[in-house]
Amino acid sequence: MIIPWQQLEENTLNNLITEFVSRYGTDNGDNSELSTRIHQVMEQLRQGSAIIVWDELTETANIVPRSDISIA
Repeated sequence: MIIPWQQLEENTLNNLITEFVSRYGTDNGDNSELSTRIHQVMEQLRQGSAIIVWDELTETANIVPRSDISIA
């Protein structure tokens, strides 16, 4: 299920984004500041190139590229 980022409380959204960008540390080679990575993800959500999805099986939310989701 897709969750519109605008429907989340600001604190919840910030926590989700922070967890997402810090999940793997800098293992992906991105050594930019945490605040920069948070801002980049927020911009991707605003532009629609990233979306928040809820997995009912695991009861978790994740941020994914819109291109990775097939919407029927």
